[in-house]
Amino acid sequence: MQKLVVLLTFLLSASILAAQPLSGDAFEDYTNGKTLYFSEGGEAYGAERYLPGRRVEWSFLDGKCKSGEWYADGPSICFVYEDRPEPQCWQFEATANGLRATFLGEEQSTELYEATQSDKPMYCIGPDVGV
Repeated sequence: MQKLVVLLTFLLSASILAAQPLSGDAFEDYTNGKTLYFSEGGEAYGAERYLPGRRVEWSFLDGKCKSGEWYADGPSICFVYEDRPEPQCWQFEATANGLRATFLGEEQSTELYEATQSDKPMYCIGPDVGV
C-alpha cells in the first residue's frame, strides 16, 4: 500500500509539472519586443522577431524575412505570413530552457526549441530587385 501511495504521488507530481500550452496573452508577454532563434534537433532552424500588435517577421536565417501576424486559437498560436495566407498553428510551452514549439499540422511533426533570444532585430536583406 505504501508503494502505491508513493507511485500515485509521483504520477500526480509529474502531471502537475508537465508543461502547459501558453495562452495568447502569456505568449505575447514572453515574446513581445524580442527576436527568438529556434533550433530543431540541435541545428539552427530560423528566427522570429515579435513586434507590437502581434506582428512578426520570420527568417530561415538566410537574410530573407517574411512579414506576418499571429493570433491565439484556443491553446494554439497561429501565424499568417505575406506569402502564405493559410494559418500555420503551433503549440508553445515554456520550459526551463526557453520555449518549445510543436507544429500542429498534419503534414509533418516539427518540434522547435528556443536556442537564444535578443532584443535586436535579425538580419534581413532588402526585397529582390532586378532588371
